[in-house]
Amino acid sequence: MDDSFDDALASVDVEGISKSVSDTKQEQPGTSDASTSKTVKKLSSSFGLLVNKKQKGNPLLKAVTNVTWEFDDIIPDYQMGQTTCALFLSLKYHNLNPDYIHERLKLLGKMYQLRVLLVLIDIDDPHQPLKHLSRICILADLTLMLAWSFEEAGKILETYKIYENKPADVLMEKSESYPYLKLIQALTAVKPVNKTDAMTLLGRFGTLKNIIEASEYQLSQCPGLGPRKAKRLYQVLHENFCRE
Repeated sequence: MDDSFDDALASVDVEGISKSVSDTKQEQPGTSDASTSKTVKKLSSSFGLLVNKKQKGNPLLKAVTNVTWEFDDIIPDYQMGQTTCALFLSLKYHNLNPDYIHERLKLLGKMYQLRVLLVLIDIDDPHQPLKHLSRICILADLTLMLAWSFEEAGKILETYKIYENKPADVLMEKSESYPYLKLIQALTAVKPVNKTDAMTLLGRFGTLKNIIEASEYQLSQCPGLGPRKAKRLYQVLHENFCRE
């Protein structure tokens, strides 16, 4: 008997189922010269997404369609809430100007409780600069968010704004799906049954009880399962749970 299957099944309610490449400064899309910015405190959550004026022309703004946004004199690139902000950085620009992010962080100081570093992956090999930025985020108390397109970057900012005042339970998994997921985990603990096989079994038989009561032949008739997986699953389901 697989111990991992025993453990997973025990929790299931059966019945309820960077390196610089150039010293030349170049302007990236959305690069902000924060030294010319001023902090503006917005006391009402009715305001939309606030955008640093230096972000004018950043293609990601075209993707922000579900919340209102406006340019303002702020130090970060984006302000998604009273205590939430984001700095935008493309890896291509970071490789050309590795000191840029340090200068921005000095100006940002300790402002805002949630500080996001939104990084655009626009180079072929991002691993080394991402390691460098990860260390910076740990030291500067930043949340690192990665986007592989301007559209994705815009949607990340939009999502932060939309969920600004939402309670935590809105982001949590719906409770009714939890037993189903536990069943998937229990069935996939039997090797070589995979997640697709587990979903097929539950779709065919409906409950774990029906799967246990099914014959080896009935199990083998499930698409993708086959005689070998069916035999192994049947053996595990009908072994004695009590250890001697």
